[in-house]
Parts: sequence; C-alpha cells; structure tokens
Amino acid sequence: MLLQWLGIDPDTPKNKLSEATYFACMKILAESMGKLPLKMYQSTDKGIIKSDKSEAYSILKLRPNPYMTSAIFWSTVEMNRNHYGNAYVWCRFVGPQLKDLWIMPSKDVNLVFDDAGIFGKADKIYYQYIDSRTGKLYIFSSREVMHFKTSMTFDGISGIPVREILKSTVDGALESQKFMNNLYQTGLTGKAVLEYTGDLDQKSKERLVKGFEDFANGSKNAGKIIPVPLGMKLVPLDIKLTDSQFFELKKYSALQIAAAFGIKPNQINDYEKSSYASAEAQNLAFYVDTLLFPLKQYEEEITYKMLSSELINQGYFWKFNVNVILRADIKSQIEALSKGVNNMIYKPNEARGYLDLPAADGGDQLYANGNYIPITDVGKQYSKGGDGQ
Repeated sequence: MLLQWLGIDPDTPKNKLSEATYFACMKILAESMGKLPLKMYQSTDKGIIKSDKSEAYSILKLRPNPYMTSAIFWSTVEMNRNHYGNAYVWCRFVGPQLKDLWIMPSKDVNLVFDDAGIFGKADKIYYQYIDSRTGKLYIFSSREVMHFKTSMTFDGISGIPVREILKSTVDGALESQKFMNNLYQTGLTGKAVLEYTGDLDQKSKERLVKGFEDFANGSKNAGKIIPVPLGMKLVPLDIKLTDSQFFELKKYSALQIAAAFGIKPNQINDYEKSSYASAEAQNLAFYVDTLLFPLKQYEEEITYKMLSSELINQGYFWKFNVNVILRADIKSQIEALSKGVNNMIYKPNEARGYLDLPAADGGDQLYANGNYIPITDVGKQYSKGGDGQ
C-alpha cells in the first residue's frame, strides 16, 4: 500500500506517448535530466568551492528513496513535469531532518490557495493529494513539496503541459500513425469499388462485401488473386501517399512537436538542415536553448526547499554538473585542460579530476610560465639599470 500511495506504480499515460515524436522528446528530456549529477557548492570570498555539508547531500545526490536511484528519480520528475505540466516531490521530514523524497502522481495533486487561513496562516499555498485507490486526502504545506513546472504558465503557480498546447498537432500525428497501421494490416491496399449489374437486397450486399473484405484484409493475403463473381468488377481506389503529401505533412507535424519541447531536428534524426559544425556545438545549443531554463528552475527550487535560511545566507546552493553533456572529444579535452593548467586557471589535480583520474602529489598548486610578467612591468627589463640588466 505504501508504494501505491506514493504512486510508484501509476497508470501509464499511453495515448500521447504512443506517438513516436512525442515519446522521443519526452525520452530525450527525461534522460538528459537523469544523467546530470547534482552537487552542492558554497560561494565564498575565495570563489565557489564544492561542499557536502548538508545532511540531505547523500539523499539528493545518490538515492532519494529506497526504491529509486538519483538518475531514475530526476528523470521521472522531468517526465511528469513535461507530460502533466507539473511535477510534485514530497519531502518527508522527521523533525528537522530530511529522511527521503517521494514523487507524487501529478494527476492526483491539486493546489489549494488558503486565503481564509483554514490550515494556518492566510494566503498560503497547500498541496492536496487524494489517493486514487483509497480516496484518502492528504494536505502538505508548500515547504514540504518541491514543485517543478513547465515554462508555459500564466500565473507563475502551475504549469501547462505541452500536450495541451499542441493537442490538435499531437492528435493529428496519432491519427496519421493509425492510418499507416491500418494500411499495413490490409497489405498496403486501399479501399475498392465493386461494380455489378443487377439488384441485390441488403442482406446479399452485406454478405458479398464481407466476403471480399475477409479475403483482402490481412498481410497473409497480400499479393494474392481475388476471385470476382461473373458480372462483377472490382476496381481498387488508387491511393498514393505522395499525391496527398502525407509524409511531408507527417514530418512537419513531427518538427512542430519537437520545437514545442525545444528539441533540435537532429535529435529526432532529421539532418536535412543541420548547420552545426560538430557534436559539441549541437550539445551546447541544446543546453542553452532547451535545458538551461528547467535546470535553473530545479536548482532554485531544490536550494530553497532543501537548505535552511542559515545555510543559504552562508552561500550554499545546489547545482547540476552540465559538463556531462558539454564534454568534447578526448583530444579537445586534453588541449583545453592543458591550456587551463598552463595559464593558472586549473590546478593539475583539478584537471585530473575532470578526467576522473586520481590526484597526484604536488598537484594542488597553480603553476605558471616563469617568463610571464605583469603588463605594468613590460619594457622595464630593457631600461638602463633596471632589474632586467
């Protein structure tokens, strides 16, 4: 009952997900979110440093609850956010300590604006969860729930799912797929007109048509000769998908759905108008144009709900490591890291850590070329009696 109440095994929304482009976009966004490591940092006078001070560090980074890894957890949250417009995560606290995180079924959660102060202080937002199996009602305060929404929102409180905005487009794509499936089932043969001379009663007509349909339907009869009674003529309708621009329209619908999700055409295997110079450029465009906004929303919500005001004031915050998707090929990585070490941007051990290599002795210092001098000292070495003499 615990798993059912927590929505671990909800009814899968299959209607929209059965459309190939819609499913591909949802999959790309969910997996992109799941593959990004979540880390804790602190902003100090000496810059930003990594930290694991919060007690919630291992919960958020490794295993939010006993049944989900961090990757599965965040990809599921992203799947709910896109499909339903809103994703809700219940933060189970025991006293001041966070115990675990649970994803609530989005379709069973409603937002309640308590303007009368029924549940406590007036003008507060509460989350009402109704267990669809038991009918039991639960009320959570906004502090107990992390709420992630789509960018399509007109009140800033709840999001609108993409499937509602593109309802006609997605429905049209589903119907086109259904048409193709039916066409395959009939052996890629369209309807036909039966010509005959004479008059038949309704019962005879139905029996005759049924006989032809039973023989023609199904791929096992494709290509076989259809027997036609004497005095009758079967004229197939000449259906050409190219004449109706069926595939062009289907492709246009796919691009519309992908664009609504912020997915690039090359990510759904459309390379006709690809203008990226490299895979790194594609990943950078995907990060800036698509992932940057939801990532910022995730980081802000997690930081606000998971950290105390004291820790936030001390500069602590949560951030996803996007280097996972922005990494170049190994040659480019080595060149960039070498330049960073030689120009005192990276310490050697920081560069080694970027490549998942162990730290080395003496690698925690910055190194620089001894020929470098401050720009204000340029030319002094040539002056008479100067230090460079």
